[in-house]
Amino acid sequence: MIHGLRRVFSGKLRTPGRILTDAAWSVLFVAPALTLLGAFALLPVLAAGWLGFHRRLPIFGIDEFVGLSNYIRLAGDERFLAACRTTLYFTGLSVTAEVLLGLALALLLARGIQGGERGPAWGRVLILIPWAIPTVVSARMWEWLYHGEYGLVNYLLLRTGLIAEPVNWLGDPAWAIHGAILMDVWKTTPFAALLLLAGLQAIPRELSLAAQVDGAGPWTIFRRITLPLLLPVIVIVLIFRTMDAVRVFDAVYVLTGGGPGNSTETLSIYAYKTLFQTLQFGYGSALATTMFLLGLMLTLGYVFLLRGYLRELSR
Repeated sequence: MIHGLRRVFSGKLRTPGRILTDAAWSVLFVAPALTLLGAFALLPVLAAGWLGFHRRLPIFGIDEFVGLSNYIRLAGDERFLAACRTTLYFTGLSVTAEVLLGLALALLLARGIQGGERGPAWGRVLILIPWAIPTVVSARMWEWLYHGEYGLVNYLLLRTGLIAEPVNWLGDPAWAIHGAILMDVWKTTPFAALLLLAGLQAIPRELSLAAQVDGAGPWTIFRRITLPLLLPVIVIVLIFRTMDAVRVFDAVYVLTGGGPGNSTETLSIYAYKTLFQTLQFGYGSALATTMFLLGLMLTLGYVFLLRGYLRELSR
């Protein structure tokens, strides 16, 4: 595409004495996207980071530069540390469950597609339903499912004899965070499944057929062929889901509001309450920047693992 456009406009866009190089054309066509990305993504992050170096309380007219004081304060903030633990716990359990369940669904759908069945086409549509429902609606729906007296969860567990009396799922700190994790897994597993299904369909089927001819079983084919070739897609799913899980807000806030007793308060909820309920713009911006850096570090960790794997694979 770039070469075609270059030929079209080569008569008009010339540097003194020569036509623009391929690298220059590439930068020229990517520049609008990079400009928009910088305006709507990078600049707000930099602005929040800069605001984190200030003590700003508009209600009292306070606006002063305090340097690293807000970030140093985070190290001794027990509520911040608890929010970090909650966020990492939520991220670890939800992302792990979503990738494993998504991989299982993708394998089932891919097997049906290879067999020429019509069911997988409807299956791809049906599994998208939880992901298509707005998060706020999903949270309200699960809030009623968890209801202590009228919820379906307690009803089914009581009827099967698994519990002797109704459980207050969202009022018990030990259960509330797991209820939020279950809701998030239900909603976002289809997203992981579709990405993994696309990765499975990109793997040449001839590799599996050749392995079967050599006497390899299904588990060996999956472990030695499918999983290594699918690993880059798995890392992409991990990156997307980890970024979303680290900054989770609406699902947990609507479901529990961060309670009971801040037991489900994530970093995004703590930052929101600090910014918009107590109007501590400087400290809240430091919280938001720290949350961004946490997600960035986890993402870079995935990228380094993938690069190391690809380097070993190329040897």
